[in-house]
Amino acid sequence: MVLPSMRLDGKVAVVTGAGSGIGAAVAVAMAEAGADCVVTELPDRLGSLEPVCAQIRACGRRALPLPLALPGLDSIAALVGDGVREMGRIDILINNAGVNIPREALEVTESDWDRVLDVNLKGLFFMSQRVAREMIKSGGGRIVNIASQNGVVGYYRRAAYCASKAGVVNLTRVLALEWAQHQINVNAVGPTFILTPLTQSTFDDPTLRADLLRRIPLGRVGQPEDIVGAVVFLCSPAAALITGHTLLVDGGWTAI
Repeated sequence: MVLPSMRLDGKVAVVTGAGSGIGAAVAVAMAEAGADCVVTELPDRLGSLEPVCAQIRACGRRALPLPLALPGLDSIAALVGDGVREMGRIDILINNAGVNIPREALEVTESDWDRVLDVNLKGLFFMSQRVAREMIKSGGGRIVNIASQNGVVGYYRRAAYCASKAGVVNLTRVLALEWAQHQINVNAVGPTFILTPLTQSTFDDPTLRADLLRRIPLGRVGQPEDIVGAVVFLCSPAAALITGHTLLVDGGWTAI
């Protein structure tokens, strides 16, 4: 038996929220595996995509930076239209863009709730829907949603975030069921707490950091590079029969 490949040669991948952290690492990993990449950021953060695009091009792959403001349907349509026009098609979608507003549940405001659910769940759904229509035209594709371990377990001061990521986990199952007939595999990756520029302030709290480390059997928080292997695998021929699954990359947190 021949070992299935994890190469993505000739594929076009869209990675949302690719300006830093997990999104940036995933985009570069996609390119290293052979994919051309459409990378997105908020309109006022497009400059953050320049070093990511430089790394993608250094791999010999094409890079197309585009603005995306979730959950705006017009913004999604423009992004997908421009991506298909410039790159020819979309084979892979990595729904990475997301937000978190940490607050005690008694202090969460309506605007807090709406912002987190709008980006993390509503935006992810309509981005997937729009890209899936293009994938159907070309005969299939792969969608990987960046969920969270907090989609299957709870944690303090994250009522809206945990609710949104739990929604992503179950939405992944529904889309996998509905789109299997179109040869679109839909999966999710659920990271533990990952150290990125946007989460640095979380780890600056020594009490919180100690609590996180106590809950992770492997004894460390994650780095963006810890997530890319799972994402590339789910996009590759090696994962051809996997759909509707959430792969937890959590250092053992949920095994307890």
